[in-house]
Amino acid sequence: MPTNEPIELEVNPHFEDFLFDWDQKYQLLVGGYGSSKSHHAATKIILKLLAEKRKALVVREVYETIRESCFDLLADIAREMRLYTEKKSEKKIQFTTSPLQVRFPNGSRIIFKGMDDEQKLKSINGVTLVWIEECSEIKYKGFKEIARRLRHPKIPLHMILTTNPIETINWVYTHFFIDHKNKRTILDERELYKKRIMVVGRTYYHHSTADDNYFLSSEYIEELDELKEYDPDLYRVARLGRFGASGKKVLPQFSKAPHIDVMEAIAKIKKPLSRTGMDFGFEESYNAVIKMVVDTERHYLYIYKEYYKNNMTDDETALELTEYKESGELIITDSAEPKAISYYQKQGFNMKGAKKFPGSRLQNIKKTKRFKKIICSDECENVIHELENLVYKKDRSGNDINDQFNIDPHTFSAIWYGLDGYEVANLKEKSKKESKKRSQGRRRA
Repeated sequence: MPTNEPIELEVNPHFEDFLFDWDQKYQLLVGGYGSSKSHHAATKIILKLLAEKRKALVVREVYETIRESCFDLLADIAREMRLYTEKKSEKKIQFTTSPLQVRFPNGSRIIFKGMDDEQKLKSINGVTLVWIEECSEIKYKGFKEIARRLRHPKIPLHMILTTNPIETINWVYTHFFIDHKNKRTILDERELYKKRIMVVGRTYYHHSTADDNYFLSSEYIEELDELKEYDPDLYRVARLGRFGASGKKVLPQFSKAPHIDVMEAIAKIKKPLSRTGMDFGFEESYNAVIKMVVDTERHYLYIYKEYYKNNMTDDETALELTEYKESGELIITDSAEPKAISYYQKQGFNMKGAKKFPGSRLQNIKKTKRFKKIICSDECENVIHELENLVYKKDRSGNDINDQFNIDPHTFSAIWYGLDGYEVANLKEKSKKESKKRSQGRRRA
C-alpha cells in the first residue's frame, strides 16, 4: 500500500490531541466505562507504528484475555483504516494468531504478553513502546519490570496505560496521584477531573467518561446513569470515571471528623472504654498501633491516634513507642507473634496477645461492623486511607467473600486486637436480654 495514501478514521474530539501527542514518556488514560480510552490508545499505537519502525508490546494481567480484547481491537481499527490483512503477500498490516502478533509493512510489529508468565516478559528486548491495558489489574512489581524492559539508546520511549479508576489503594493511584503512606502528592485527581487533560513531569494525564464517546448508544448511557440509584460506588467509577472502591463496603458506618471534635466527643462519654491494639509487620506489611475509645452506651467507636511504619526492627519500633511503655497502658496484639510480644514485654511494655481461634477473623469483622458509628480523627490518615473505601473481595462468581478484602488493612487488624474481649451487643442479643428481663419481671410479679 502506498505510504502517501490518506487514512480516513473517525475519532472522538476529546482524544484528538492525545493521538498525536508524544512529548511525555508516560501517558495515563483514566476513564469510566465506554469512554473509548482503549480504542484511542490502540489507534494511537497503529498510527505511530505506521509512521516509525518500532517494536511495541501490549500487556494485560492474563494472557488469555488479550486476543479477545487488545488484539481484536487493533484488528478492528486496522479494518476501519482498510489496512487489515492476514496474507503475507499484501503490503498491509498483517495479523497472525499463532503466534499472536501484528506486523507492519515498514517492519514495525506488535507483540503480546501476559503478566501471568513473567519469565517470558524478561526475555523480550528492543521494545520502545508499551501499552498496558487495564493496568490497575497488574501488580506494581510487574509495572516496574515492564518499565525496565523499555529501553533503546536512540529512540524516544513511551508507555501508555489505560484503566478504570478503581480504589485509591491501587498502585496506579499511589504512583501517579497521591501516595498517602509516604506523604507524596504528584497530582490531586480532583484537578484532573476539572481540567480533563494535564501534563505533570513526564506524565500525560487524560480523563474521560461515556459522554466523550459520540459512538455510544443512548441506551448504554442510560444503564450507566441507573447505577446511581442502586450502586453509587460503581456509579462513581463507571459513570463519572472517578477513583473510589467499587464493591460492598465493609464498614459503611465509618466516617472521619476533625481531631478536636473527636477528642471533645470522647471527653463527654459517660462510660468510656479505652483500648490500644497493635498489628506487627516489617517489609510488605506495617507495624500499626491504634488508640481508640468505645462509647459503651451508644455503641460508638472513636479512633483518635495511630502509629504506622514498616521496615522497622523491634528495637527501633520499641524506641518510637516509648510513650506507651511509660504510660503502662495495655497493648493487645497479634498472638501469632510470641517472639515479638516477649521482646516488648522484656523491654517493659504492658503487652499481650489477642485470643485466636478457628473463625476468629470473621467474628472480629462482625464485631466491628456492629458498632453503630465508627468515627476517626482526621489525624489518623492511614486508618482513613485503609478503612474509608475498604470493600469485600469477590470470588470467581462475583460473590463477596465475607472475610477477605480488596487490600490487607493493617489498621483494621490492630483494631480487632485492641477490641479483644469486648463484645458489641447486636440487635438479636439485645432482644434476648429484653425478653429475659420481661420474663424475670413476670415471675417476680
